[in-house]
Amino acid sequence: MQGLTVAYPTPTGQLREVVRGVDLSLRAGETLGLVGQSGSGKTQTAFSILGVLPAQAVVVAGSVRLDGRELLDLSDAELRTVRGRSVAYVPQEPMSNLDPTSTVGAQLVEGLRAADPMPRRQARERVLALLARVGIADPQRTFDAYPHQISGGMAQRALIAAAVAGRPALLFADEPTTALDVTVQAEILDLLRDLQAELGMAVLLVTHNFGVVADSCERIAVMQQGRVVETGRTTDVFDTPKHPYTASLLGSILDDATVRADLETTMDTTGQEAP
Repeated sequence: MQGLTVAYPTPTGQLREVVRGVDLSLRAGETLGLVGQSGSGKTQTAFSILGVLPAQAVVVAGSVRLDGRELLDLSDAELRTVRGRSVAYVPQEPMSNLDPTSTVGAQLVEGLRAADPMPRRQARERVLALLARVGIADPQRTFDAYPHQISGGMAQRALIAAAVAGRPALLFADEPTTALDVTVQAEILDLLRDLQAELGMAVLLVTHNFGVVADSCERIAVMQQGRVVETGRTTDVFDTPKHPYTASLLGSILDDATVRADLETTMDTTGQEAP
């Protein structure tokens, strides 16, 4: 990704940039942590890779390339052949991303067949194998269950199974442990690491949790108000942050002897960070 700039129209008709000249690179088998406060542009940056920005979004400038292929030039039909195969997505809030009126298995089969056309029976067998691979003890029971009948951790495992079904080159994980308790968070992160090693995926991990970054990411990119203000090896950035914003974020981590001072953030009337 080079020079990515994304903007949205304001009520006055002007464009307001929410992502500004972002440069990011990610190698196969590497995990890059993209961190920053809410509204800093992390998810907008990642959605640009997936080609799922809202209709009103305007990509003002920049390039997003995957294995040498420019993704920003692809049509919707071409992007559908990329999603689930070359690039996959693990959302936050797993229960909000499953249809409550359909069984888990039916949703995963539908998603798999959309990414990789195959007979329904073959897709069913593959989904059951994937549910077992992500650590679900009774795959058939989960396959037949409705979302309200399974736990949040199990729902997230099912969504991870769906994401890796096409053996993607890049996995975008958007706050994948936010809605889970601490023990389940650790299990999900371990699962993502195992799958990454098995499939050789690059992982873009969007998070505000520095504990997750320290546990999972070789490199880190810090975003503030739509810009990447610092990148580097995670250990280096943690030890000697070069940008004041990064130092402020790290300084806000609580310990037994620390009282938090909230970072000052200017917001506009839409709830977005002001430039």
